[in-house]
Amino acid sequence: MHEMGIAMQVVEIATASIPPEMKGARVEGVNLKIGRLAAVVPDSLRFCFEIITEDTPLSGAELRIEEIPVVAKCKDCDAEWTITGPVFRCGKCESGSLDIISGQELDIESIEIAEE
Repeated sequence: MHEMGIAMQVVEIATASIPPEMKGARVEGVNLKIGRLAAVVPDSLRFCFEIITEDTPLSGAELRIEEIPVVAKCKDCDAEWTITGPVFRCGKCESGSLDIISGQELDIESIEIAEE
């Protein structure tokens, strides 16, 4: 389950983002953007996050996940579309030559810190 490794990295980054002068502050929320092709199961990530944040400045923090759809662009006809199934062909010209524009993201969008 690579979600545990991802959760650990998110916690490490969020903890490091607390400024030194804000001793006692805690993280209230972490906002992520995760592409559908990133092979991350949001519920599993939330579960892992909840487990590893116990007894840390992130204890009780909300993990908010925005799922990013897979968007492709045809290299032959420049058509752009959202891929919803397992077919990676242009719906306009049937070409299989495409670029993935979005859907592979795994980004921390923001971290919300509250002072005690």
